[in-house]
Amino acid sequence: MRRLPLRGTALVAGLALALTACGGGEDGDSDGATGTSLKGVKLEVAAVWTGGEAENFKKVLAGFTKKTGATVTYTPTGDNVAAYLGSKIQGGGPPDVAMLPQQGVLVEFAKKGWIKPLGDDVKQLMQQNYAQIWQDLGSSDGKLYGVYFKAANKSLMWYRPRAFEDAGITQPPTTWADLVKTAGTLSDSGATPLSVAGGDGWTLTDWFENVYASSAGGEKYNQLAKHEIKWTDPTVKDALRRLAELWKPNYLAGGADGSLQADMPKSVTAVFGPDPKAAMVYEGDFVAGVITGETEAKVGTDAKVFPFPAVGAKPPVVGGGDAAVVLKENKGAQELVKYLASAEAATIWAKLGGFTSPNKAVNPASYPDDIQRQIAKSVIDAGNDFRFDMSDLAPAAFGGTKGSGEWKRLQDFLKNPGDVDAAAAALEADAAKAFKN
Repeated sequence: MRRLPLRGTALVAGLALALTACGGGEDGDSDGATGTSLKGVKLEVAAVWTGGEAENFKKVLAGFTKKTGATVTYTPTGDNVAAYLGSKIQGGGPPDVAMLPQQGVLVEFAKKGWIKPLGDDVKQLMQQNYAQIWQDLGSSDGKLYGVYFKAANKSLMWYRPRAFEDAGITQPPTTWADLVKTAGTLSDSGATPLSVAGGDGWTLTDWFENVYASSAGGEKYNQLAKHEIKWTDPTVKDALRRLAELWKPNYLAGGADGSLQADMPKSVTAVFGPDPKAAMVYEGDFVAGVITGETEAKVGTDAKVFPFPAVGAKPPVVGGGDAAVVLKENKGAQELVKYLASAEAATIWAKLGGFTSPNKAVNPASYPDDIQRQIAKSVIDAGNDFRFDMSDLAPAAFGGTKGSGEWKRLQDFLKNPGDVDAAAAALEADAAKAFKN
């Protein structure tokens, strides 16, 4: 569910971001994309995407075929990309190229020698088209292994304007204090402020990461992501205390128990469905796809969005991404990854919607509507201040396993937000074990 497609088609007035060009031509056809003839070459690409996302990615691959003559087959991996690829590699039949959604897996695979360093021409294209943060995220031990083709903006709050109007709220909050005040005003008006997808532990990690990135700052965020500081650090406890200001039972649709039974789509329909249970829901750009696909609400009128409020000096921009890596050392694979590093490739999917590119050479006009242009621009404008999803940087045992690690500890904290010290100690115990292993 972290990769639901974005299908919103209307201007979202609450996201106040100026629309200015990020550079590059509309079709990005002069940014170094491959022109090598690969007629007769057959390649396999594996990724997590299914449904509309898979079909759109196949159109990108068709662009590569048209340009080079290579035949490319797409294979879905299922949700556990690392396990799927690990079995294929150990069985001697890996795909040529794979899209890795977890940066921690990229580093793990690089250390095992399962993925190949990218060539100098890909490095040059990355330096030309990507902020340094994306080059760093695609690297391990100083070598570039991955090109981030698709990104996700997970610093968005979605809300029902009617609920705000009925409570007398005229402007979306821009600071954490404003958000807490807004929640109180909604509660006083008789509306439940928040719908939280506590049943999906990853949404709770996203909540924490946005609060922590803004309150503690980028340096501390990077240190905690690597477990260079402990989860009992005062900055962690401060972030948990702030979450507790909103994770009150009377502020949550269904209370704590109801929240712990709600998955991400259910948390969205609780706000925008025919019988609304709450006024706001937090999650990434893919929420628009749930609104459009599972409710009658219209993005831009019945459903609006504002940036995750600033807890500290700056509002956070936290998200994820899918990196193209080479598993078989051959020219066709390297050329495909080079193509995916170009604006030409990204523009194909950008025009189809449901996609955000971290490639700054993509023209914003390529996106089909204002909301998608705004979301993409916020990722580009964040530059090196963009923070990759912390749980995706951690070992899977801590940051990516249902029913254990960070997911479970934050679920416990949602149920009992009064004991910050106990929550921090439990998080540290799990993190220490996972990072040691």
